[in-house]
Amino acid sequence: MRENKKALIVFQKNPVLGKVKTRLAATVGDAKALEIYMKLLQHTYKVINQIEAIDTFIYFSEKVESGLEEMFVDRVKLSVQNGADLGSRMKNAFEEIFQEGYDQAAIIGTDCPEITEDLINQAFETLAYSDTVFGPARDGGYYLLGMNQFIPHLFEKMTWSHDRVLMDSIEKLNLNRNSFTLLEMLSDIDNEADWIKYKNTLSQTI
Repeated sequence: MRENKKALIVFQKNPVLGKVKTRLAATVGDAKALEIYMKLLQHTYKVINQIEAIDTFIYFSEKVESGLEEMFVDRVKLSVQNGADLGSRMKNAFEEIFQEGYDQAAIIGTDCPEITEDLINQAFETLAYSDTVFGPARDGGYYLLGMNQFIPHLFEKMTWSHDRVLMDSIEKLNLNRNSFTLLEMLSDIDNEADWIKYKNTLSQTI
């Protein structure tokens, strides 16, 4: 029996001053926002390097960053996002991955400092019995979405960046009788309050 082929999709913005974490930058400034974003990237890359038996595909917002391959142990491919909005870009990425013969695929961003190797592995384990899996974020969205088949309607006619993204996605799954599972709820870093709360959490655990 062939082992399931698993793919992790990572959506990353190119780290350009003034173009990352704009809601955070509105209060801390562009330079500080970029500094924080680089820390989030470093955490995401560390998690990627800890994952085994899962191929990773990093999709950049604008262009492939040169020399990045050296940062990863193996199984990491670099590409560029394709689509007019977030929904179409995610849809196209998932479609590409499933067309390449993968049986399970999950997508994450680079904004969640609490995400771990164990959570990602748990997501793929869940896809053995559930059509989809979400990592719910406290802002009403999700930090992870996984599926064991291509489900295009999850990305169509959606409004993004509001507090009902997860609920709207679940409603679409229910209408089409697709099963779903929820992972642990975590926080994304979108604004200064999120960053301060996360730093306070760190200081309490040291």
